[in-house]
Amino acid sequence: MAHEETWNVRLSIDSSDDGGRMTRAEARLEDRPDVVLVTEGVARAHPADENVPDIGRELAVARALSELSHQLLHTTVQDIEAHTHERVRRLRV
Repeated sequence: MAHEETWNVRLSIDSSDDGGRMTRAEARLEDRPDVVLVTEGVARAHPADENVPDIGRELAVARALSELSHQLLHTTVQDIEAHTHERVRRLRV
């Protein structure tokens, strides 16, 4: 019988009070009680650019999720090395 799990990523998005020209996103993955990964992504609109808050939110979230992916890969490498007692030289993603 297959074992099914659900991992949830919670995203929190905050825009600055200066018209939304700076946006911060936090991605939080809580898969096990002893492992919580939290990352942040930031997007800033250039003063000469049109202010489009949706783009800032998308970019901030993308950056937070990208960093979350990197942290999860790093955690995976540490777990593999602890289990095998060998250095991971290459991990395909």
